[in-house]
Amino acid sequence: MSKKVRPYKDSEETKKAQVTKMFDNISEEYDGLNRVISFGIDVKWRNKVVDIVAKTNPKNILDIATGTGDLAIGLTSTSATEIIGLDISDGMLEVGRKKIKSKNLDGIISMVIGDSEDLPFEDHTFDAITVAFGVRNFENLENGLAEILRVLKPDGIFVILETSVPTNPFYKFGYHTYSKFILPTIGKIFSKDRVAYKYLSESASVFPYGEALNNILRKIGFINVKDLPQTMGVATIYTASKSK
Repeated sequence: MSKKVRPYKDSEETKKAQVTKMFDNISEEYDGLNRVISFGIDVKWRNKVVDIVAKTNPKNILDIATGTGDLAIGLTSTSATEIIGLDISDGMLEVGRKKIKSKNLDGIISMVIGDSEDLPFEDHTFDAITVAFGVRNFENLENGLAEILRVLKPDGIFVILETSVPTNPFYKFGYHTYSKFILPTIGKIFSKDRVAYKYLSESASVFPYGEALNNILRKIGFINVKDLPQTMGVATIYTASKSK
C-alpha cells in the first residue's frame, strides 16, 4: 500500500476531510492550472479512456472523483444515456454543473456529492466506472476499490487514469525534477491554496503504479487487469472487469 500523504500536515483532520477542503479551495482555478501543469496532455489521456469505455457500449456510467466533470462530459460520446459524476467536493461539482449546463448535457449527466468509499448505489448498478486522477486521494484505497467492484455490473468495465513514474532513467529524472520543484512552484504562484499542488505532487510520487496497482486490483477481486502506460510512463490507464 502507498504511504499516506495528506494536504495539510499540521491539521488533525482526516485525509478525506483535508482533500475535500483542498479541492473546494482550488475548484475555480483547477481547470486552467491543470491544462498548464500537464501541458494539455491530460485531455489526450482522458480521450483514450473514453475510447476504451465506448467500445463496451455502456448504458450507464459512474465517473468517480469527477471533479469539474471533464471526463463525464467526454463520456457523453459513448452510447451511455445516463452518466453520474460523483465527487466529495461540492466546490468542484458546482464548477462542473455550470460547464454541463452550458453544453446542454444536464439531461444526461448528473453531478452527485458522495464518498467513493461509501457509494450511494445498489450492487451491480453500472456498466462502466471510471476514475481519473482520483484513486490516490482515497482515504483507504482498498475500501474504495471494493465499493467500486460492488456497484459494477458483472462483465462491466472499470477504467482508472492515474499518474505514474517513468521507468526510463532519463525520463524518470525529468519527471521527478518537474514534479518536485516546478509543479509546486507553479501552484504557489498561481493557486489560492499554496500547499495543494505540493500535495498533488507528493501523493503522485508515493502512489503504487504499474504491476503494484494491478496486484491490488486483483486482490480486491477484479479480473482481466491490464495497465497501459501513457506518454513515457508519466500516467497510466488501468482496465479491469468483474466476473459473472
